[in-house]
Amino acid sequence: MPTCRADESIARVEIEGFAFPLGVYPVEPMEPRVGYTVDFEPADGDDEGDWEEWPDRYVYDIVVPANRVEALWRQLLRLVPARVYPILDYMGHDAFREIDPYISYELVGIERVIDAVRRYHDFFFEEGMVGFGIACDDPFVYLFVDEHKIVTVRVTSDQRDGVEALLEAFGVPQVEEPAGADAAAHEHRAVLLAPPDAPNLLSGEEVVERVRDDWRLVLNVDPEANVDDDGNDLGVTGWRCLVRVATESHPGDRYAEVVLTAGCLLDAEDASTGAAMALVEEDPGDWVDALVVVADRLTEGDLAQLVDKSVADKVLADVSGSDAEPTDAQVLATRWLS
Repeated sequence: MPTCRADESIARVEIEGFAFPLGVYPVEPMEPRVGYTVDFEPADGDDEGDWEEWPDRYVYDIVVPANRVEALWRQLLRLVPARVYPILDYMGHDAFREIDPYISYELVGIERVIDAVRRYHDFFFEEGMVGFGIACDDPFVYLFVDEHKIVTVRVTSDQRDGVEALLEAFGVPQVEEPAGADAAAHEHRAVLLAPPDAPNLLSGEEVVERVRDDWRLVLNVDPEANVDDDGNDLGVTGWRCLVRVATESHPGDRYAEVVLTAGCLLDAEDASTGAAMALVEEDPGDWVDALVVVADRLTEGDLAQLVDKSVADKVLADVSGSDAEPTDAQVLATRWLS
């Protein structure tokens, strides 16, 4: 089965014996500090929404060297039940969102999470562009390794003694202020070997696609809105979508790139799926399966690099000059990727 591997030519940053992940490292002098903090968080949430209210809980932020994060993760899995809600954060290529937040709204067997984390080890524990974890509600546990490889644990009071005993056995002390890569000015970078230099290995984007399938993840954003990280309404923007297509005559996956303008994720996905299926030349009655695996928003400059600038300018000018709500997506270019 295809896997991934970090580029061994990348030098690991170490300060005072503390090893940082290959993909995230400080760029100014600092003093790393192993340890954890614990704080109380009162219940919050909305029982009428998709998720039940989170109960009163204790939150632990834990810093250990990069070479101990995996072992700590494995130990903490003892806290969780057999079925969980997986979580994945990825620093993708959307022009108006720093992190693509994925979550499963279906319970998934913990063995699926364990197998994927083992198979794509270097992606999860070395790549500076990804965070991952799980949540569950019976018992309530939240476990997350962020893109800095800082570990966060949330549990109710009845599990607090177990967490602290585990950390004590692991040699992690409670300190006033632990310090990992995020405690100073730092850089993130992708570290995986990938095509064309390593044709048999997966890129970060390809790992995300496979993990999304396996963990049943969906992008955790409002599909009917188009806002940036600060909540500003962007109206209509350019989009680049990748649609994975399989058909009865061509059951192997093919990918169509669709460039379009749309006012929200839902419209972009609907229009790009339709445009990709229009490329398919199959006999009537053959089955066709199409799934959007990437839907990234574009700046005007990025859009002009993918389609004729005069076309992009005209489409965006028409949209911005209209008093009507811009809801109809406009497909500007469609092609199969080799």
